[in-house]
Amino acid sequence: MPNYFALSLTEMGIGKIEITVIGAVILLFPVMFVYASKNLDAKGVFEWMMEKPNDWIGKK
Repeated sequence: MPNYFALSLTEMGIGKIEITVIGAVILLFPVMFVYASKNLDAKGVFEWMMEKPNDWIGKK
């Protein structure tokens, strides 16, 4: 018979606030990832670069 080992959340020092933050990040990350992906496509970045070519990082 295998021995299972687990720690409870309180034994790990994770309280209600930490659980709430972890839950919020788990819910918000996919939404923000999709939102950022739509705004950072290659065509959009290229168009932004062409609007102000003298403002590129490293261009002097």
